[in-house]
Amino acid sequence: MISMSKVQDIRRMRREGESIAGISRATGVSEPTVRKYLKPQDLSPKMPVRAKGPSVMDEYSSIVDSWLEADRGVWHKQRHTAQRVWERLVEEEGATMSYSTVRRYVKDWKDAHKGEGDGFLDQVGLPADMQVDFGQADFYVVGVRTRLHHLVCDFPFSNMGLAQVFPGENAECACEGLMAVFSYIGGVPRRIIFDNATGVGRKMCGVIRTSKLFAAFAAHFGFEYVFCNADAGNEKGGVENKVGALRRRLFVPLPHFDNIRSYNARLLDKCTELADKEHCVKGEPESQLFMEDRFALLPLPDAPFKAVSWQRMKADKYGNVVLDGRHRYSSAPEFGGRELIVGRCAFDVEIYDSDGARVATHARAYGDRPTESVEPASQLPLLCRKPNGWPNSRVRASMPDDLREWADSLDSEPRKEFLRVLRDVTAESGYGPAVEAAARIVELGGAPDRASVTVLAAGICNGRGVVDYADPVDMSDYDAAFAAIGGGSHDQQM
Repeated sequence: MISMSKVQDIRRMRREGESIAGISRATGVSEPTVRKYLKPQDLSPKMPVRAKGPSVMDEYSSIVDSWLEADRGVWHKQRHTAQRVWERLVEEEGATMSYSTVRRYVKDWKDAHKGEGDGFLDQVGLPADMQVDFGQADFYVVGVRTRLHHLVCDFPFSNMGLAQVFPGENAECACEGLMAVFSYIGGVPRRIIFDNATGVGRKMCGVIRTSKLFAAFAAHFGFEYVFCNADAGNEKGGVENKVGALRRRLFVPLPHFDNIRSYNARLLDKCTELADKEHCVKGEPESQLFMEDRFALLPLPDAPFKAVSWQRMKADKYGNVVLDGRHRYSSAPEFGGRELIVGRCAFDVEIYDSDGARVATHARAYGDRPTESVEPASQLPLLCRKPNGWPNSRVRASMPDDLREWADSLDSEPRKEFLRVLRDVTAESGYGPAVEAAARIVELGGAPDRASVTVLAAGICNGRGVVDYADPVDMSDYDAAFAAIGGGSHDQQM
């Protein structure tokens, strides 16, 4: 093939009357080639299509095509991969080609047989649209490094992202996190796009199946919901990017906290602070664009919603129920063998009797390791009737050393009265404050009678703590007041 400039010379010389032989001598191109380029032809650039030669796959193409065609009616997780096609050709057909040859053939086949819905569309975010997904990050919770899950709500129109941290990825956590976001922004998104793994539901073969809790949640708040197709991250690329962005901005270095609920309340403000920048495409502040998101929100419903999944369960002979096959929660011994109502919340497990009266509340356990959440207070009523069970009771084991030694030293009747005091004060102020009040009184050398334990436990429960009258009192303000009226200091008055 000769250069285009030489073709131009050949045509120019012919137009000027030069003979073919003369053109051949002048350009150094053979006469047949001169004649070829003198013929009228399309000289526009040609598409660089590869010429297809014979392939070792030609012999097996019909077989492979039939396998791949049949895959169209099979769940995507059980379709042929190039590796599986190559293995079957070797095992069933005695083929000897390399894996790379099969891989190229399968890729070309899938590219050529993409359906109309297999491409990617550039998504346009509308005001009040929201995308939801979960990510994971490490945190120090009460000093222990723990891997938790952060629910991320992304508003594509403004690029605003809000996050909440939870111990799991289930419907209770997702609904609890969404309610916190709704309350924070003052409204409900019109449409929410969920990943297939957020715990609220799934889309399989075009059919959407939601959890019972999420179905009630969506109906209560009135938003439209959509689930992404499996393995279709492009349908919610904004929130997937936001999951990583918030993790890098907010969770590096690893956060430390003792109470996950308090941390979540602060986290929403931190997320909002990150929106104090211009949108990468629209050139307006993200915080200003988010105002348009908020303006388009649906109003919050008047009635509150409780994100809890209820289940009737039969307690074992000790009054315990087991959730997820490995997490044991206590009710009370008198409920042994009876039916209970168990409510699973994001952070708690609530246990009620068959009539709906609350029996116990436990922190919800997560993970694969078996756990046992036994509330000592649940044993107090039975222990008051059977005080001889004191030595091996969970109530005794849960007490501080000084209080335990003091109670051990009591005779049967005084100990029984002490247990009644704990039982009654626990019903009013909770088990923790009741035990703390009794321990404080013993520490100060007194006996925890009903009146003193009731008063101190109520103070602890209300956040006032315990007053130590041995502490010095600052009287400087009183001295200044007395001096102003000519009364001298409090020392002089005394």
